[in-house]
Amino acid sequence: MQGVLSLDAIDLEDRTILYRVDVNAPLNPLDKSLLDDSRLRMIKPTLDMMSNSKVVILAHQSRPGKDDFSDMSNHTKRLSEILAKEVEFIPDICGDSTIDKIKKMNNGDIIFLDNVRSHGEEYGTKYKNWRDTESSEIVSKLSAVADLYVSDAFAAAHRSSPTLTGFSNVLPCFPGLLMMDELSNLEVATRNPPRPYLAILGGAKCDDSLRVALNLIEKEIVDKIAPVGLVGNLMLWANGNDIGESNKEFIKNTLAKDFDESWNMAIKLIKNYSELLILPVDFAVEINDERVPMSLDQLPTNYPIYDVGILSLMNLRPIILDSKCILWNGPASFFERPGFAFGTIEILNMCIETNAITIIGGGHTSALVSSRGATSHVTHNSTGGGSTMCLLSGQEMPVIDSLKESAIKFSKNNS
Repeated sequence: MQGVLSLDAIDLEDRTILYRVDVNAPLNPLDKSLLDDSRLRMIKPTLDMMSNSKVVILAHQSRPGKDDFSDMSNHTKRLSEILAKEVEFIPDICGDSTIDKIKKMNNGDIIFLDNVRSHGEEYGTKYKNWRDTESSEIVSKLSAVADLYVSDAFAAAHRSSPTLTGFSNVLPCFPGLLMMDELSNLEVATRNPPRPYLAILGGAKCDDSLRVALNLIEKEIVDKIAPVGLVGNLMLWANGNDIGESNKEFIKNTLAKDFDESWNMAIKLIKNYSELLILPVDFAVEINDERVPMSLDQLPTNYPIYDVGILSLMNLRPIILDSKCILWNGPASFFERPGFAFGTIEILNMCIETNAITIIGGGHTSALVSSRGATSHVTHNSTGGGSTMCLLSGQEMPVIDSLKESAIKFSKNNS
């Protein structure tokens, strides 16, 4: 990515580095142990690159008030196992003892600070914009004992807080290898993708998916858009198909305050860009705990629509196989429910079968790809969820903006 400082252009030995990551993970509710360590594994390449540095890791786990909010001790333990070296957990963030500890670090040392969201400045303080995060105790204290800042927190790149965006004008700020990998791969989907380019957009967050659709259309870089899952149901409704009162209410309740915006975007797509849309032509509903196929001419139905149908998948298959680039975000079905994972898994199988560049947009879709051992069979499986969708829809990315601003300030003095 252009406009940011390059980590491989400087000597990292003997440097004290603040390393912000997003290793937020699902936890066992009984003992807070990690149920998935994939995000910790993904920061290993950058840590290996900084093996002769003094590395101070900053991270969060969930947020205050949530059941999975915890300290970072179990993350530290698991990271030590992944790296096969000691990583020391510090049950503090920027207190005097922590500052003293950082000052006394040796090359090769790694310390893992406590959950940064336990500090009121990081979570709970409202900032008008990301630049306001610079004037915080966390930034002033930690920047005084560090030489540079590195961010691999792509999954939080759409947010702003002192540890995410506060160091841009006080330290040279660099993207890590994970951040660069995410940005370079996702840029393919938003700048100059090989054509034909297909976007498969599903999941429950219809507003996010529809923003992505409109952004790609307005950039004139997408050839076909296939709405699936709840997005597909909403688009059918906007297209004049009566999907049944219970399915309409489910969409309204799921989207809540975002329903009106989503509905307006769906109508805009139907009215102005219908030639680009591949709408579902059939689906599967649940009747007495059984999967039952249903076609459009059988609408309306008050049985819940939980999956895309066989004919819809058959229509999608030649388009997937003919594409040169595929973006897929969001399941095509209520895949956690027995009997209704079929459509989502079939789309994954088709994406694996194609020779196209395949970009998986994070969140539930990424988790599915990982759980089925298919990560190596797609071009890019994003670690982001909301951040991926923000980038794909052209919204502000405060962490990226702060990295670029730091590059402007420090580009003449970064070695």
